[in-house]
This record gives sequence, C-alpha cells and structure tokens, in this order.
Amino acid sequence: MRVNKFILLVALFPLLESCLSSRDKMTELTHDLDSSAESTNSLLQPWKPVYEGVPVFDQVKLEDLEEAMKVGIATHLSNIERITGNQSPASFENTIVALERSDTEIDKVFVYYGIWAANLSSPEFRNIQGRLAPVLSAYQSKISQNKKLFDRVKAVYESQELKNLSAEQQRLVEVVYNGFARNGALLEGKAAERFAAINAELAKLYVEFSNNILADEEGYILYLKEDELAGLPESFVASAANIAEANGKPGLYAITNTRSSMDPFLTFSTNRKLREKVWRNYYNRADNGDDNDNNKMIAQILKLRHERVQLLGYENYASWRLEDRMAQNPENALNLLLAVWPAAVKRVEEEVKAMQGIADKEGAKITIEPWDYRFYANKVRKAKYELDSQEVKQYLQLDKLTDAMFYVAERVFDMSFHPVAQGKVPVFHEDVRVWEVKRASTGEHIGLWYLDPYARPGKRSGAWATSYRSHSVVDGWNNVLSSNNSNFVKPAPGEALLISWDDATTFFHEFGHSLHSLSSQARYASLNGGLRDYTEFQSQLLERWLLTDEVIQNFFRHYKTDKPMPASLVAKIKKAQNFNQGFATTEYLASAIIDMKLHTVDPAKLDPDRFERETLQELGMPKELVMRHRTPHFGHVFSGEGYAAGYYGYLWAEVLTSDAAEAYSEVDEGFYNKDLNQKLVKFLFEPGNSIDPNDAYKLFRGRNPDPEALLRDRGFRDSVTH
Repeated sequence: MRVNKFILLVALFPLLESCLSSRDKMTELTHDLDSSAESTNSLLQPWKPVYEGVPVFDQVKLEDLEEAMKVGIATHLSNIERITGNQSPASFENTIVALERSDTEIDKVFVYYGIWAANLSSPEFRNIQGRLAPVLSAYQSKISQNKKLFDRVKAVYESQELKNLSAEQQRLVEVVYNGFARNGALLEGKAAERFAAINAELAKLYVEFSNNILADEEGYILYLKEDELAGLPESFVASAANIAEANGKPGLYAITNTRSSMDPFLTFSTNRKLREKVWRNYYNRADNGDDNDNNKMIAQILKLRHERVQLLGYENYASWRLEDRMAQNPENALNLLLAVWPAAVKRVEEEVKAMQGIADKEGAKITIEPWDYRFYANKVRKAKYELDSQEVKQYLQLDKLTDAMFYVAERVFDMSFHPVAQGKVPVFHEDVRVWEVKRASTGEHIGLWYLDPYARPGKRSGAWATSYRSHSVVDGWNNVLSSNNSNFVKPAPGEALLISWDDATTFFHEFGHSLHSLSSQARYASLNGGLRDYTEFQSQLLERWLLTDEVIQNFFRHYKTDKPMPASLVAKIKKAQNFNQGFATTEYLASAIIDMKLHTVDPAKLDPDRFERETLQELGMPKELVMRHRTPHFGHVFSGEGYAAGYYGYLWAEVLTSDAAEAYSEVDEGFYNKDLNQKLVKFLFEPGNSIDPNDAYKLFRGRNPDPEALLRDRGFRDSVTH
C-alpha cells in the first residue's frame, strides 16, 4: 500500500484489485511499538529472513488482527505527525518521500488482512472485518483530511523545487497531490465532516455487499445424484464427487455456485432443468429477497457516492472517477461501449439463430434460453468448426500451462521461474506453491511468485493478481512478492487438472498482472501499477502468447498420452478464434454500460433492479443472455471502488491490445520479435505509472492507438454502424 492507493483504501479492501506493497523492516520514521504488542502479536512479528523477508503466513493468528491493525494505524499516524511537525520548509525529501515511507508497519498487516478477505474468509473474519470498517474509515479520513499534511504536499507541488526534480519525481508529486485534492483535502468544516461520514458509511456497506455475495456462493451449492450427471466430463464429475465428500456428503456430487463450476456444467449437462437451476443459482446471487439481498444496499451506495463527489464540485460520480483516467470523461467511455454494442448484438442474433437451428433439427422443441446458450454454442462449435471444447481441454493441463507462462516470461521478459523447496517460504494454505523469479540472462534475483489455484469455501470467486511487496528503488526493495489466484475446481487425487480455453486465457491474463509487477523499475512504490483503464492492457496483451505456435507445440500435450495437439485441431482453434464473440462481448458490454449509467444518473429515487431491467430493455439486450455481472453481485463495482464507473476499462484497454497485436503482425518472428519485445518491456511494463500511459504507448507504437483495430480484431468491422 502507498499513499495514492491509501486515499481510497477502505473502498479497495474487499476487492483487493489494487496490489498492496509492503516491507519487512522499519524505516527511520517508524516510532517504537508497544513492546508487549510487538512481542506477542503474531502479525507484528518480523517477516521470515529469506528473500529480503517474506510474510509468515503459517504463524499468524486471526485473533491478533484487530490489535495489529490498531497498532499499525497508530504507528502510521505517528509517523505522519513527525512529517507535519517538521519545522523545516516542505521539500520533496522531507514530505513526499517521508510520506512514501510512513506506512511500513501497517503495510505488513494489510498483507495478512488481504489474504483473509480474499482467500481465507470465515464468519470469524467477517465479524472482525465489520468491526474494523469504521476504524479504517476514520484512519483514512485522518490522513486524507489532514490539513497540515496537505499544506506541505501542496507547498512541494507549487514550489520552485518541483522544476528541478526528475520527471518521475514530478509524476510522484502530482499523483500524491491529486490523490489528496480529489479526496476531500480541500474541504473544511461541515463539508469535511460529512465527507468523512460518507466514507465511513460506504466502508461498512462495501464489506456487507461482498459478504452477501460470498454467503450466497456458499449457501447455494447443488448436490446431485449419479443419475443426474449425464453429459458431464469425467474429470468434472470426479472433482464434483471430491468436493461433495469434503463437504460431508459422500456419494453425491457438488456443483458449487461459482463461475468455474457453473460454466462447464451449463456447457455439458444434458439435463435442461438442472442447467436452469444452476444458472438461476449463479445469476441470482444476492438477489433472492432475503437477508443477503444487495439491491437496497446498491441504492445506498450510489446515493452516498453521488453526495460525496458533489461535495467536491463534480456533477456525478463517473465524472469524478474518469477525470484522471485515459478516457477522461464518461462520454468518451460510453461512446466506445455504444459503438461496439450494435455489432455485438447483431452477432448474438446470428449465434442464437445457429443454436436454434440445431435444437430444432434435434427435435428438442425448445426456444433458446440463457441456460441453453453455452450448451448449444458448444454444439454449434462442433458443427461449424468441427471443434469440440471437451477435446481441446484434453490438451490444456494446468501444470503444462503454468510451464507455458514461464516459457513466455523467459522469451519475452528475460525471467526464469524456479520452484522453491516446500517449507522454505511460508504459505497460507497447503495448495499454494511458490517460485523464485530470476533474470534469465544473468541469474539476478527478481522476486517470488505465489500461485493459489483452487476454489475453496471462504475464497472469493474469480481470478486475480496481487502483490505482497512492490518494487521500490528508493527503499532498496528489489525482491517483488507477487501472486496469482484462481478458482479452478480441484481435481481428484492423482488426476490432471484440465481447464477450458477461456480459463486458460484468463490464467495467462492474470499472469500478465504479475509480470507487470515483477517487471517494475519504478523508483517509488506509489508509482507501481497505473490507471485502471490502462493496466488491463498489459494483461490482455499477454493472452495473445497463448495461441503462438511455440506455446502450442511445446505445452499443449494430451493429459494421458503426452502427445502434442494435432495440427488439425490447432487449425480449428485458430479458425474459431472469434467464435461466440457475440455472447462474450455483449455480456461484458451490458455490465460496463450499466455501471457507467448508474454512476451518471441522479440516484435519489433509483430502484437498482428496475434500472437494470429498463436500461437493458432500452439497449435491446438479447433475451438469451444476461449481464456478465448482474448488479446485485457486481463485486467489481459495489464491493469497493476499484472498478466503480471503471468496468469500461477492459474494452478501453482492448483497443490498445488489438492495436499492439497488429504491431507484432508487422514484424518477423511475430510475438517473439526481440526488438519489439524489448520496447514492450521498457515502455509498457517497467515504468508502471511513472510516466503518462498515453506517452508510454506512443513510445512503444510510435503513434496513438487505432480504435478500428478493436473492431478488426473481434471480426465486427463489417457490422458496425457509424
């Protein structure tokens, strides 16, 4: 965690979309902790002295969390008092750098907090989380509204010294100043008090929203009998049996209420009634009219966000949010989304027509419904491309794909990955594995990479990357601690874990975030990462290496015979690259458009459920599919503020991705072109947020991105209405 990330800290906790950096030793700014707390609290113990220090995940106790957090808060606030009490004129070193170094102890606590929140949640943790929410919100306000601190930051921002600083130092000052100015530092009196009160209310709501989703994911597991498994792959059935037995129901088969379980079930199960049941369980999460229903909470969140930005002088939340993003304003973001929408919907119509044709031919006597889409799309794929997704899965083993990612990392980023002996680095669960990352050409140590691949009770759904410590030249931290987290259904003992093509793509995508972190050469930890509508670009681009010949030939191996994927099957995959793009694009666009519109309307009398329904109707949403994330469980947007009025960012970044991919098509050796990859790493991965992303992209490409590249990439170019 760094100060610019701290400004919206409480909002980001549940999602953990921002990577939190930490250090394992105190700086000169850190005051002496209470000796009894430090000696007995498991979260405040020194990190294990290997690789410049690593979290002692195996020693921490949940009952120590509250005390550790309060000690960390006290330490951080005391350090800030030292900054504001400095009698010397404000300077870059005694204010900006001092602030950069002020949160060492609490950084470490947040690493553990993040693991409990995302990977190991429990009723006990959620109770603690609820109690800490107002404490953390008050802590946030004490910093973001600290007038003495902001006056010193402002003095540096407006000083003559600024002109003599390096470009990266100037960028840091700008980021810190804007972080304060955009989050209430200029408010006074009752306005400042109300701003802080709103943050406190939102902090509580974000925790409740997230926990309600998790409760429905844990509470709606469907247990099946053997005669209800028709059509399901053998590996899926074995995993389902394993999960059911682990849940105390031997002899049954568990279909968990997560995407990793829902998606293959809807793709392969021939039992239409059960497909509908699984579909409704998943898409109705937190929308069942019970204690876990999130609709009223959404209305509260939107009203509070709207009121808060009006205190700052903004028309609506989206205008505030996008002011410092690449899109700059909600109009630009919406224009991009709506430009692609007609072509995506038209493609859905074509896809549904093809699916209905197969259903009619088979005498199914049905009309395609949302719970039929994946099932019949798979049939269309077989008929049109002679491509069986289950056949493809036989060649997509998780272990082999992990090796494939390492191969790409070495060829493109000059990084090599080496397994760390079990026990040398503590982990928070037996499923977690750790690799040491080195510079392949020199052997120089770069960091560690943690992988937590499997779904479990208490782990939030989806896939994500985070960091336990970010790169910082100023503090001498060269050892980055990065992690990837997935929710694959754990295979039965001795069985290979086979995943879908979409899951393989996501696996590569999230690894891109880790490579972004591991590549960083930013001098200051606050400049790691970047703007939300830019940082997805690097990960989306990394997906493209999955389909390179080198990866296919070396790592797509049959899980039983170890034979490489046949050239004929590879050709089918490449031919079908844009298959089902109508579904994928439309379900995403619906979520992104709803997100943006929710944050541009007056929420005073808003009924979220009705708004979702009526807005989709106005857009002409096809009845055969739904939003990727329906509003009641749209955790990206309402479990925090990481993607609030920002879900459009995936498509914005996709413009950059499509344009960059075309750059590789223009050179020899394609995605393994050495010169282009050196530019990729130097300008798009190493700088983080130390330079403006628009400037960074132009340094890589030599020009601004071409928006038409996105339409060409998705096969929509001929369908777009200008």
